[in-house]
Amino acid sequence: MKTVVTTLNAKYIHTCLALRCLKAYAEPEFPIEMVEYTIKDPTMNIVSDLYERKPDVIGFSCYIWNIEETIKVINMIKKVMPHTKIILGGPEVSYDVNDWLKTLENVDFIVIGEGEETFKHLLEEMSTTKKYHMVFGLAYRKDEEIIITAPRPKLKLDDVPTPYRFPEDLDGLSKRVTYFETSRGCPYSCQFCLSSIEVGVRYVDIERVKSDLLFLIESGAKLIKFVDRTFNIKRDYALEIFRFLIDNHQDCVFQFEITADIMRPEVLSYLNEHAPSGIFRFEIGVQSTNDATNELVMRRQNFEKLKRTVMMVKEGGKIDQHLDLIAGLPDEDYASFRNTFNDVFEMRPEEMQLGFLKMLRGTGLRLRADQHDYVYMDHSPYEILQNNVLSFDEIIRIKRVEDVLEKYWNDHRMDRTIEYLVTHEFDSAFDFFQEFGDYWDERGWARIGHQLEDLFSRLDQFLLHRQRTSKLETIRGLMMVDFFDNHKHKPRKTWWNFSLTKQEQSRFLLILADQPELVSNHFASLALNEKELHKHTMIETVPFHLTKDAVNDEPSLLIAYFNPKTNQSQVFTSPLEKLTSHIN
Repeated sequence: MKTVVTTLNAKYIHTCLALRCLKAYAEPEFPIEMVEYTIKDPTMNIVSDLYERKPDVIGFSCYIWNIEETIKVINMIKKVMPHTKIILGGPEVSYDVNDWLKTLENVDFIVIGEGEETFKHLLEEMSTTKKYHMVFGLAYRKDEEIIITAPRPKLKLDDVPTPYRFPEDLDGLSKRVTYFETSRGCPYSCQFCLSSIEVGVRYVDIERVKSDLLFLIESGAKLIKFVDRTFNIKRDYALEIFRFLIDNHQDCVFQFEITADIMRPEVLSYLNEHAPSGIFRFEIGVQSTNDATNELVMRRQNFEKLKRTVMMVKEGGKIDQHLDLIAGLPDEDYASFRNTFNDVFEMRPEEMQLGFLKMLRGTGLRLRADQHDYVYMDHSPYEILQNNVLSFDEIIRIKRVEDVLEKYWNDHRMDRTIEYLVTHEFDSAFDFFQEFGDYWDERGWARIGHQLEDLFSRLDQFLLHRQRTSKLETIRGLMMVDFFDNHKHKPRKTWWNFSLTKQEQSRFLLILADQPELVSNHFASLALNEKELHKHTMIETVPFHLTKDAVNDEPSLLIAYFNPKTNQSQVFTSPLEKLTSHIN
């Protein structure tokens, strides 16, 4: 009986830990062939590849991002391989099982919940007595009747053989994301999250965790994402893993989902002191700063303690932070969400993800959707369209905020400019992103592509259109600084017309070559001659002098040097008065 387990990942670089757990648990009794596709792959290509493998059984791992494409594959598979048994599993099909089996006539079995033991037991029955009623955690049809067996007790995680050492995975470790678990379950009860359904947290033995991590690191893994819902819930366990990774990281990067308001200051101090810069990333689910909203979804959160953690990490400068928000939670109207957004943006996280509530199957919020008049998509991802305090119009407007937030903050293309705008020109960060997002949408830019210079010219166009921008020339100067900072090589074109003639540029470059110390000691240390300056720098006038901590209102020469050896840019400003006094 040839068995294939598969899934459709969102991107090629992603991998599916569930397939590897199933394979590890079923073998050697049942050899498993593992294959992964993406949701962008043509259905015909996936079906053709599976057909060539000639499987007797195919197991699909199902999630909200792949269920619709997976159904297309299954229906086509059954047309060309009618005798192949189709098994579904995963969070998307573990709830509303009756509905799935009524709807998907080409599916033979659904594994409910945690799958390793159930999947292996099912394969045993398929290959022998076919007494499927003996398999706990299974749903299937018998004479048109849908049978759902009793739930299966939770596994001891140490009983699952390691899923991280398959030879076929080794070549891809440096090119793809490796997902890793040290625990299952979550201690919290957030009603929008599937993790709230499972009671208790189970852990893998820490020595086994260390052994597997070291194997992956030494085998070339470059990015390991821990899938634990709350990595730091067990403080001593988490701290020991942090220490181990600091000692053994070999430049691999590790991402954790943490609960920030329970992070102990002494742990943060340890990380700030000992963690190498850039090897850790923290994902923190803030979701909402509205206490009434958090209470309605049974979410325990102390925002002041959360903020303390985020700011301590930020001050340490070692760890990038990704903060998540959810628009559409109960009693979070447009004004309240604006406050939530501003509360979080005030911390200036490296990345801020604005998501929209998804009414996931099995969650308490979906079961009680009528209490808040939720209207949501019939099919995955079940995203909300409106509720009793947030209209569809407002959802659309917040989506515009998400669009420009992604392009202008999360991609860090103009941090100086955005900082100045949200601090000096707009009532709040949300108001900037909203007003710009509305303008962006009105111009139809959401439907077309863009180059880097387009992002700058479109912001410039928006600020000109706005008319009430008070210090436009200062902002444009900051945009020039950010534009140069985004280039490794001297750009061929810019989004503005230079104010200096070629003759004026040559005069300034001559001064910079003869007296570079007029700019700074650092600039002088570059030891650039006039020819190198012509070849590797660009200069422009700006109405400010840029210092480390401030923008001073002093007209200056902006100098951007593009180092051909390091492929990095460096930006300097020098007061014009100081330079022009040396022009003959």
